[in-house]
Amino acid sequence: MEGVGRNKQARKRLAGLERRIRSHEEKLRREKGKSSPDLGLIAHWEAEIRGWKHERHRLLRRLP
Repeated sequence: MEGVGRNKQARKRLAGLERRIRSHEEKLRREKGKSSPDLGLIAHWEAEIRGWKHERHRLLRRLP
C-alpha cells in the first residue's frame, strides 16, 4: 500500500509541475513579445522551467 501512496504523491507533484511550467511558458511568451522585454526576468523563468522539467523527468522515471 505504501507504494501506491508514493505514486499518488508523485502524480500530484507532476500535475503541479506541469501547471507551473505552462504558466511560466505563457509568461515567457508575453514578455518576449514586448518591445522591451526584461531579459533578467526571462532568464529567471527559463531557469525555473529547466529545473521543473528536470524534476518532472526524475518523477516520471520513478512511476510504474
